[in-house]
Amino acid sequence: MKRKQIVAGNWKMNMNFDEGRDLAISIVRKLGPLKNEVILCPPFIHLNYLSVISKDIANLHIGAQNCHQKDKGAYTGEIAASMLKSVGCSYVILGHSERRQYFGEDGALLAAKVDTALANNLKPIFCVGEKLDAREAGKQEKVVEKQLKSGLFHLGETQFSNVVLAYEPVWAIGTGKTASPEQAQDMHQFIRKLVAQKYSVNIAEGTSILYGGSVKPANAKAIFSQADVDGGLIGGAALKAADFVSIINSFPQA
Repeated sequence: MKRKQIVAGNWKMNMNFDEGRDLAISIVRKLGPLKNEVILCPPFIHLNYLSVISKDIANLHIGAQNCHQKDKGAYTGEIAASMLKSVGCSYVILGHSERRQYFGEDGALLAAKVDTALANNLKPIFCVGEKLDAREAGKQEKVVEKQLKSGLFHLGETQFSNVVLAYEPVWAIGTGKTASPEQAQDMHQFIRKLVAQKYSVNIAEGTSILYGGSVKPANAKAIFSQADVDGGLIGGAALKAADFVSIINSFPQA
């Protein structure tokens, strides 16, 4: 089964409206025909505009960076999955390491958010990954397995088939340490094995797993050439149109 190759750009809390508009226009102008799937995940203020300029571009999609677990209600400052869908989102990032670290999001909460996203026809980009202390203690697989089981493995096969996974080696982001393509492959292979054990080999082979460890134009080709790496969840490089498009074009040619 051929898996989707995906590059998702997470703008995080960057870009005012004018800056985001200019970045989006620059990206669109630099894109050729897209053979792979590209997802732009900006702050909420940009979603409507990006959905408008991307609607006629094949394989270009819009995603949000978070959603609330409830459908609606008195939750000041939050945003519902149905609202995201109404402005053209196809995807939503859930479980990002920054949400886990700074906002205390745990497995139970993320499981509820995943359910709400899927109920509103949004595909979760579900993030997992270990911190430096876990990596140095050799516990990285246990951490990732726990995150998958608590946040995703309650889903049935049909629901799970609408999930994209993203592995973030938190220890390799802003620490001065570097994750090698081989380390990325090892964890992606482990994740795929867990999915096969929980669901089936067919489901596992059809699940796209993205790498989110400081992908740049200089290392994208080496990372994307790994057998179980199906693309990237891009942070800083997604804020530079030329770098982001270079990464998009870094998949090995079939």
